[in-house]
Amino acid sequence: MANNKRVVVGLSGGVDSAVSAYLLKQQGYDVVGIFMKNWEDDDDSEYCSSNIDFVDAAAVADVIGIEIEHVNFAAEYKDRVFAEFLREYQGGRTPNPDILCNAEIKFKAFLDHAMRLGAEKIATGHYCRVREVNGEFQLLKGLDPSKDQSYFLHRLNQAQLSKTLFPVGELHKTEVRRIADDIGLPNAKKKDSTGICFIGERPFREFLNRYIANEPGPIKDERGRKIGTHVGLSFYTLGQRQGLGIGGLKEKGAQRGGGEHQPWFVARKDLATNTLYVVQGHDHPWLLYSSLHADDLSWCAPHQPAPGRYAAKTRYRQTDAPCELSYNDKGELVLAFDDPQWAVTPGQSAVLYDGEVCMGGGVIASAAALSATPA
Repeated sequence: MANNKRVVVGLSGGVDSAVSAYLLKQQGYDVVGIFMKNWEDDDDSEYCSSNIDFVDAAAVADVIGIEIEHVNFAAEYKDRVFAEFLREYQGGRTPNPDILCNAEIKFKAFLDHAMRLGAEKIATGHYCRVREVNGEFQLLKGLDPSKDQSYFLHRLNQAQLSKTLFPVGELHKTEVRRIADDIGLPNAKKKDSTGICFIGERPFREFLNRYIANEPGPIKDERGRKIGTHVGLSFYTLGQRQGLGIGGLKEKGAQRGGGEHQPWFVARKDLATNTLYVVQGHDHPWLLYSSLHADDLSWCAPHQPAPGRYAAKTRYRQTDAPCELSYNDKGELVLAFDDPQWAVTPGQSAVLYDGEVCMGGGVIASAAALSATPA
C-alpha cells in the first residue's frame, strides 16, 4: 500500500529499530532514520558504544534504502534525565533513567524534531503496541511476553501515543532476527544492549563515583550488629547481593548447610544514620513487601484509573502482581498486593496493568515490609 506518509524512525544501531524501519518501508511509508546521540561526556571511553552504534545504524539505512540523520540531544539529556538521575541517587533512591529518557527525549525532543521534518508519526523498536479506541489511545504489551517493554513507556501521554508506531510490537524477537537475517541486515546477530544508556557496560559504582562522593558507614544485620562498612548508601540498591564485601562471614565456623551460608542481601538504607542493613536469605521478611505508595503519577490511559483490582509491576522483569488500587488523601497511588512483592525499591516505577493494557503508574515513594525495621 503506497501511502507516502512520512515516518521518522529512531535507529539505534540495534536490530529491533532496523527491522521497524524495514517493515514501515515495506508498508509504503516515506521513512527517514534518525540516530540520537544522548551522551557525549566520554566518547573516547571503551564503554561508550555510540560511535559503533552510529556506524551500524548508517549501514542499516544503506541496506534498507533510507536517509539517516545524526541528531545530538546530549544537552537535553543532561538537563532532563541525568540531573534527575543524580538527584535521586543522592537522595538514597534508585531511579530508572530509561523511563525518564523515553518520556523526555525519545518521545519529546525526538518527537518535536521529527514533526519539524514533516513527519506524521515517529516509530521506535520497542516491544509494545498502540491501539486506538474511539479516538483514545491505549498502550498495550508487546506480543512477545519475554520482551514486552510497556513498563519503560508508561509515562507516555495520549498525544505522544497518537503519534507513535511500534512495528515490532506484534512480533516475537526470534521473528525479528529472522527478518533481519533474510534481508541481509548487517546487525542481524548483534546482541541486545544492556545497562543504562550513558553507563553502557562499565562497572556502575566506578561511574557513579565520578559524580557522587563516598560517605562510608556501618553495615548492620537485622539485630543491629555491625558486620562491615559500606562505601556510601547511594551505591547500593535494595535486594542487591553482589559487591557487599561481607562474604567472609561464611567461614566463621559455620556448619555446612546451616543458615550462615545463605547469601546476604541489602534490605534497608537508613539515611539518617548512614547505615546499610543487610539480611540473609532471598525470602527474608525484610525483603518482602505487602503494599506501596507511589507519587509523581503519570497516566498513559486516557483517564486516571478508578480504584479497584489491577495488576502491577514494581520492576521490569517480573510477572504482573494482582493488587488493589486506591488513592490516599495526598493523592498518592496506594497498591496493596495479594502476595508479598520482593525488594520493592523507592525511586523505581510501579506500573499498573488492566490485562494487556498499560494504564501508567508512578514513582515508588515508600513501601511496607512484612517485618519492621530495627529501632
